[in-house]
Amino acid sequence: MVKLSSFMTLSLDGYYSRPDGDLGFAHRRDPEFDAFVADNARSGGNLLFGRVTYEMMLAYWPTPAARADLPVVAEGMNRASKFVVSRTLENASWQNTTVLKGSLVSEIEQLKRDAKQPIVILGSASLVTELSDAGLIDEYQIVLAPVALGAGRSLFAGMKRELSLHLNETRKFSNGNVFLRYAKAR
Repeated sequence: MVKLSSFMTLSLDGYYSRPDGDLGFAHRRDPEFDAFVADNARSGGNLLFGRVTYEMMLAYWPTPAARADLPVVAEGMNRASKFVVSRTLENASWQNTTVLKGSLVSEIEQLKRDAKQPIVILGSASLVTELSDAGLIDEYQIVLAPVALGAGRSLFAGMKRELSLHLNETRKFSNGNVFLRYAKAR
């Protein structure tokens, strides 16, 4: 069974977006952080999205603007096998994408058994919350951005049980971001 990870950028006060859904605070670029993101994109693996995040990613990564701005990341995003969980999406137009329409827990358990490479959930907070409650996420990768929003959408809002984690890695960047890698506490 492959590892399932979540990758999310959060504000210092724990929000993944502003109340209106704006994610602009999360994009604090500099050469060091861009290299980190490019290394992640080169590593391969499978990507998992909820429908909203999938549509946001689809609107950018397959475009000429993405290829010009972050060519290594765009190449990795477009090449990767992608899975989108949706009750409403009929077809996926982004290359290498499969729509998962069945029971969320069953679909992800099967995906973890069948996949040959690790799976990373990008964004998709409601998906992260549901899969955390089901105990299916093995690792949480969080980029902590040096901004407090005061209000917004919380990553773990609505969780039904406590989630205990163990910190395995930290890395700070010159743009003020801090990368944190947590595993489920045993």
